[in-house]
Amino acid sequence: MKLSARIAAPVAALVLAGLTATACAPQTSDSSADKDEKKGTLRVWLFQEVNNKPKEKVVDEAVAAFTEKHKDSKVEIEYIPVETRAQRIKAAFNDPKSAPDLIEYGNTDTAGYVKDGGLEDVSKEFEDWEDAKSADPTATQSVTVDDKIYGAPFFVGVRALYYRTDVFGELGLKPPKTQDELISTAKKIRAQKPDLYGIAVGGAYTYGAMPFIWANGGELAKEDGGTYKSAINSPAAQKGIKAYTSLFGDDNCPAAKCASMGGNATVTAFASGKAAMAIGGDFSHQAVEAGSVKGKYAVVPLPGLTSGKTAPAFAGGNNIGVLKSSSHRTLAVDLMKELAGKETQRKLFAAMGFLPTYTDVRSEVAKKEPFVAPFVETLASGAKFVPASPGWGQIDSSLVLPTMFQEIVSGKKDVASASGDAAKKMDTAFSAAG
Repeated sequence: MKLSARIAAPVAALVLAGLTATACAPQTSDSSADKDEKKGTLRVWLFQEVNNKPKEKVVDEAVAAFTEKHKDSKVEIEYIPVETRAQRIKAAFNDPKSAPDLIEYGNTDTAGYVKDGGLEDVSKEFEDWEDAKSADPTATQSVTVDDKIYGAPFFVGVRALYYRTDVFGELGLKPPKTQDELISTAKKIRAQKPDLYGIAVGGAYTYGAMPFIWANGGELAKEDGGTYKSAINSPAAQKGIKAYTSLFGDDNCPAAKCASMGGNATVTAFASGKAAMAIGGDFSHQAVEAGSVKGKYAVVPLPGLTSGKTAPAFAGGNNIGVLKSSSHRTLAVDLMKELAGKETQRKLFAAMGFLPTYTDVRSEVAKKEPFVAPFVETLASGAKFVPASPGWGQIDSSLVLPTMFQEIVSGKKDVASASGDAAKKMDTAFSAAG
């Protein structure tokens, strides 16, 4: 994802929270360690944030708590660039001797890493772990493949609707309560304030577009007998695609400028005062606060088709996993619990704004920080995930869905032909993944 929660990400089948489905059984790997040493040095790879110091402080405290319990052990933390994570982690799977014991990974990567044979099954330890009993089912789903658990959810990210309170007040508008109102409100703003995008949207913003597809009853893919088949060209999905792509044009967000925008660009447009609305994450809060709209915006759940309904959002986030090649399995699992436990997640929220994966801790922080409320409400209404197939990584990296949106908004293809072509590409990736 940049992080999977945060990109157009970077978060398990298209099912409601709590259901488990998967594509391929994980392949057998010969990278399993033949020993489980109870002392020594543990190596950990975590993602480097734009502002990494607050994260380092929280992690150092978790490591100190761990080494206090395990005095014969040391922990070495390396912060790796998100952009090169795929190559680094793949290389670690192929070279166990130089591999770390634990990694932070984007939750859309779970199925692929399991297929590669890189992640250790920690199902029993997770199920016996007291903290995990209050884990959000959607977050737990993001570490689950074939009913087995391959890590611990580290944080969750979800998107909602940011809007300019000053613009809405000036024009006598209210926050939209339905998808149709969202579209019409955006176009009203653009008509009266042509220097603004009514809502900033991006042709490369996959995770901003998904709620429109899901709200209309569409799915990205459907699982049948252990394999996935694309559903992006179904009538319901096409209806959602039409709704999203209707926002590209001179009457809202001109295709010439907006077709290439991803999630970060749409949030930047809002934060800099160029848009009256944007679909942004809880993780976008700091960027918006640092922008010119500080004190002039609010956030509500992205509306669904009918008043009172929230459009299902993509449940992004990151996980912490133990590598199968670790020769310190027991210690590594204990450190995983320390890094992804409730106390560390409380501190990470305070330091970084990362939403906790535990429902009780999330409610607790929402009371302290009102800005969290719409995101918690969105998660509670039923977030969704991407297909639990290793093929999703190929679909995402080869920009199948952004290409589809861009073909439509540029006028090269209509919705039916563009979605049909995208479905073929997705099915090829699913088949190749096994």
